[in-house]
Parts: sequence; structure tokens; C-alpha cells
Amino acid sequence: MFKKTTPEEVLDSVVRGINTGDLDSLMTLYEFDACFASQPGQLAKNSQSIRQSLRNFIDLKGKLDLKVKRVLQTSDLALVTTEWSCSGTGSDGNPVNMTAKSADVLRQQSDGTWRFVIDILWGTD
Repeated sequence: MFKKTTPEEVLDSVVRGINTGDLDSLMTLYEFDACFASQPGQLAKNSQSIRQSLRNFIDLKGKLDLKVKRVLQTSDLALVTTEWSCSGTGSDGNPVNMTAKSADVLRQQSDGTWRFVIDILWGTD
């Protein structure tokens, strides 16, 4: 497994994981007690609900594009802002197109890798 030694590498791994449908690799990017805001007003606060939120994106069977806009890092914490878009097909067969700006907080782990503490897909909207 590729080590995520920068916050940007974590975000690249999210794109690969969503686009290839690799839910297990996506889950390794989150701390045990991380939270994930997959929709405005919805907050996943445990690994089971984060897994389901990520599964919903994978089920679109689409393509995620993401561009890191800014990384603010101090010590073992980083705030990362991105712009992303995702296009796919909803469960009803209709096209789904989403775009947003996200804000994420990542923490450097003792092995030098980075993981999400807070993942807010709609974080700057």
C-alpha cells in the first residue's frame, strides 16, 4: 500500500479510491473517531456511517475530479481546501452531477502518514 506522507497524497488516494470503487482503501484514510459530512446537514461520526457515505459515492459509478487549492499546516495538523466535481448515475438511473468546495482537517500519524480527522465535502459552500 502506498504511504500517504503528505495531505495532498491523501486527497489523491480519495480520487483513486472513489474512481476504482476501493472502499477498503478509502477507509484507511480516516482516523478511528473521524467525522465525515457527506451532505449538508448530515454528519457521519463512526466508521460504519463513514463507510456507508463513501459507498454512496462509489455506487454512482462515476468519476471524481479533485483539485487541492490550499494546504495550511502546523505541526501535525493540516487544513486542506479543495474544489471537486463528481458525475455518475443515481440509483434511479438519472445522471448525477455534483460540484463543491471542501474543507478537510488531517492529522499526521506516528508513522508519518496522514489521515482525515474531519472531512467536509461541502465545507466552504
